[in-house]
Amino acid sequence: MGAEGNGAFLVYREPDIVSILTLISFFFFLAVSEWLADKVLRAGLIGQIIVGLIYGVPIGNMLALEWQETFLALGYIGLVIIIFEGGLTIRLDLLWQNLFLSTTAALLGVLTPIALAFALFYAGFGYGPLEAFIVGTALCSTSLGTTFVVIKSASSKHDFAQTRVGTVLVSAAILDDVCGLVLVSVISQLRDIENANLGWVIGRPILASGLMAIMTPLAAKFVLGPLFRLPAIERRFFRRFGHVANMILMVLVLCAFLAVAAYAGASVLFGAFLAGTVVSSLPSKQHVYPGEPSDTTDLENDAKQKRPTFGDTFERYIQDAQRFILQPCFFASIGFSIPFVELWTGDVIWKGIVFTILMVLGKLIVGLVIPLWDLVANKKPDPSEKALSTPPAKRNWAPAAFLGTAMVARGEIGLLIIQIGLNETPYLSRKAFVIAVWAILLNTVIGPVSVGILLNRFGSAVAEDRRWGIQAIKTGGEVNRKHEVVSEDTGTVAP
Repeated sequence: MGAEGNGAFLVYREPDIVSILTLISFFFFLAVSEWLADKVLRAGLIGQIIVGLIYGVPIGNMLALEWQETFLALGYIGLVIIIFEGGLTIRLDLLWQNLFLSTTAALLGVLTPIALAFALFYAGFGYGPLEAFIVGTALCSTSLGTTFVVIKSASSKHDFAQTRVGTVLVSAAILDDVCGLVLVSVISQLRDIENANLGWVIGRPILASGLMAIMTPLAAKFVLGPLFRLPAIERRFFRRFGHVANMILMVLVLCAFLAVAAYAGASVLFGAFLAGTVVSSLPSKQHVYPGEPSDTTDLENDAKQKRPTFGDTFERYIQDAQRFILQPCFFASIGFSIPFVELWTGDVIWKGIVFTILMVLGKLIVGLVIPLWDLVANKKPDPSEKALSTPPAKRNWAPAAFLGTAMVARGEIGLLIIQIGLNETPYLSRKAFVIAVWAILLNTVIGPVSVGILLNRFGSAVAEDRRWGIQAIKTGGEVNRKHEVVSEDTGTVAP
């Protein structure tokens, strides 16, 4: 069903019955496959990727090409919102406390896959060095969307985004994305490497990302925070209009950061995360001003005057559309981009599986930063650890396994990089491309499934770990998320 216009307006036509039934079945099977994959594999996103494979170009091609492009765009909006929510709900105190550890984990997760790709493709399979570099770059990334979805849906009992290891995971995945963007810029210039200004190509995304990371907390603390606390703004706008005011602010901040990131040369996904952290840093508690009658004695007046948090607004107006429409479109669009038929040749299969194993190990090794960090920290024993019979080095295997397995999925970032290498440079062969897709696809399956199984059996051990689990919120700290997450009596995150 094509769209036609006469120059002044679009001609309205009733869709044919085949198109209607195809679209209905597409969204129906996205929902069913998520439920089924969650029950069987503990990773509902795998089912949605399979539906994308079947309905998209790789297998059935049942959806028109313009529909697939539309769902890809909607899915990318879903990815942006997933990452924005991650920034909105992350513990900013834990983020700053563990920044060095997160940077170490990110660098380990980037350099190890590239080194292993060079060892296998260049020394083992006999491919050229630039070809090995492109493949290694595609496999050094971590799927941000998959990471956030996995830690959010892994367990209904615990909020792993509020754990220390969850914060390290999110930070490392974000830094992986920044490194991936730098390497993508390098790859895109390989087609004209003699005339390319590699210093600017490499430096621009690093400089843009660094400046955004530095300026964002400063602007939030010294500009947006004081402006937000002005009685005139909070009382006359945010408390008066509640959810509507919160929604307007979130959309404006998100769009502003996306635009700045895109035009500055940073990743728009990094911009979405920073936008979420900015909104999260704004105070969400109700203020009572001098001379203003207290409304705590009147429950009805309290319900009218108390301003909802940004987390409440997100849950009420955005979460359902994200969960049931945009997020399924995102994972289905990954299925659209997989060259499924080309995967099934003998030479490609065994090389793809060998490469997959190496790439899984290349991300699992990131989990080693946790026991190594504890080993260094134990040189100055914590008095609270003396009461525990089990040494920390033997207790931290579950958080370490969680961090390593959650970093395995490559997803959309890996596919984006490898397709740039194939379509925009003359150095990547079709066979190397398909081998890399094998590894990206299997890692995107293995990672979420492993995390689901691990947290299903040992989720409580991760969440309740004294060092790496859910940490107490310091007095006076404000965490901008849903009310039920934080226990006001204990100051800790409730299960």
